[in-house]
Amino acid sequence: MEDKPSALVQGTLYMLILKTLALEPLHGYGIGVRLEQISHGAFQVNAGSLFPALRRLERDGLISGDWRVTENNRRAKYYTLTPLGRARLKREMRGWEAQTTAIARILRASLGEL
Repeated sequence: MEDKPSALVQGTLYMLILKTLALEPLHGYGIGVRLEQISHGAFQVNAGSLFPALRRLERDGLISGDWRVTENNRRAKYYTLTPLGRARLKREMRGWEAQTTAIARILRASLGEL
């Protein structure tokens, strides 16, 4: 059976963008590429989801953007995580880790444990 890219779990795109930008400032296309690289191809984010998410994160003050020239000599908006974004990422990561721990417990459960 061939592994295909998965859809992101509902509500995780913002957190994954924030985490990617915590590593380094990137332009929109670079964020999509980095998410695919880090997930070893498991996640591919299309532009129709990524760019509206970036606009919303910027509007909410979680990231800031400034125009720069890319390595290909083109203009692109590079995004940086703000202190507010860093705090939000920390909260969301704690929540996500608690949820995944609980889900793992449920998946490991056997009838004798109930």
